[in-house]
Amino acid sequence: MTTANSKATGTQDSRITLYGETFQSRLLLGTSRYPSPEILHKAVEVSKPAMLTASLRRQSQDKEGSKSFWKLLQQLNTPILPNTAGCHSKEEVVATAQMAREIFETDWIKLELIGDDYTLQPDTVNLVSTAQALISMGFKVLPYTTDDLVLCQKLVDVGCQAVMPWAAPIGTGKGPINPFALQTLRDRIKVPMIIDAGLGLPSHACCVMEWGYDGVLLNTAVALAQDPVSMAKAFQGAVECGRAAYLAGAMQPQENAQPSTPVLGTPFWHQM
Repeated sequence: MTTANSKATGTQDSRITLYGETFQSRLLLGTSRYPSPEILHKAVEVSKPAMLTASLRRQSQDKEGSKSFWKLLQQLNTPILPNTAGCHSKEEVVATAQMAREIFETDWIKLELIGDDYTLQPDTVNLVSTAQALISMGFKVLPYTTDDLVLCQKLVDVGCQAVMPWAAPIGTGKGPINPFALQTLRDRIKVPMIIDAGLGLPSHACCVMEWGYDGVLLNTAVALAQDPVSMAKAFQGAVECGRAAYLAGAMQPQENAQPSTPVLGTPFWHQM
């Protein structure tokens, strides 16, 4: 697995391995709130994400719309990551995950267990036991969580081979609101980590990738941009640049100014 402490080179830079499966991109993309299916299609084409998230509940509200949406997903030829958006209990999550496995024919599931409707913050009390239940059923669980270190470690302890902390509440676009917590998470958690929720700008994605995060999951920042297709491409470039910078190893900040040009050989009076 690729973690913050293992630095790949060459063509492996853009790849991420989750649950033993390798994907060709470190960007995951949501599929809701785009101006049109055609724009979603173009955004996926230019960004080439590793996976596309899809909400079973959202698409089930309109049967005809669900059929056309499912057809579009099939045309995109990109792995699907179903999510349990809108679930407020373990029972709802399990039922939704089981339906998603049948419909999408995949064991992958993005675990969303909402504890607060205003912030859409995960239910941190029941998230771990819910993840454990899904894992025992054979699901490859990618849990959406907060930046709480203890919570993330407990998710790893019950079998999650990757975790997805937020940078900020879903849909806010604020970027990393707690850099200390996120950097501490990256230093301490030894499985792949994907930032999920709260990114608004490509620079936000580049920043968390420079910290050593293994990928980002985006939706609103792309879907609600004035030009979603260009923004999707910009985020893809930012993810790649941030990863390259992390692998390159940044210089350590200095307290005092340091000359960037050597003074050896300059006239004596220029050095006075």
